[in-house]
Amino acid sequence: MADETQTLNDLSQLGDATVAAAVAAPSTPAEPQIDEQGRAYATGRRKNAVARVWIKPGSGRMTVNGKELNTYFARPVLQMMVRQPFEKAGRDNQYDVMCTVSGGGLSGQAGAVRHGISRALINFEPNLRPTLKSGGFLTRDSRAVERKKYGRAKARRSFQFSKR
Repeated sequence: MADETQTLNDLSQLGDATVAAAVAAPSTPAEPQIDEQGRAYATGRRKNAVARVWIKPGSGRMTVNGKELNTYFARPVLQMMVRQPFEKAGRDNQYDVMCTVSGGGLSGQAGAVRHGISRALINFEPNLRPTLKSGGFLTRDSRAVERKKYGRAKARRSFQFSKR
């Protein structure tokens, strides 16, 4: 450890030192995180919805809270949203998805399932991380409903003004 310590005399040497440190410490490739049943697990969140997602190799069957995807998310936009990580990664119909989702509304739940699928894919195949990250699927969308304030009708709306 003492051999690796360098003393810098000037700030101009800082760039050379950081490049040398980056070359000296190669990053180890991430290993898949798969349980004894051959599944990868991840949690996805969006608004007030939380989704627990398990994926395993299969024929592309998706169940949400014990129902088929087309039954639970009836709107085609929500179904498309849930399938986006697989399409971006080029893994259509290669994984079975089983998830439980709670809280929020259907739109938030679909976003939570998408986030969970993306994270579970990375736990199964770590080399997909750059692809999914560039698509924006790993970022947790933190937007939520603004809370109601006292002295206001809603979060920002004032009570109706009465002249008399």
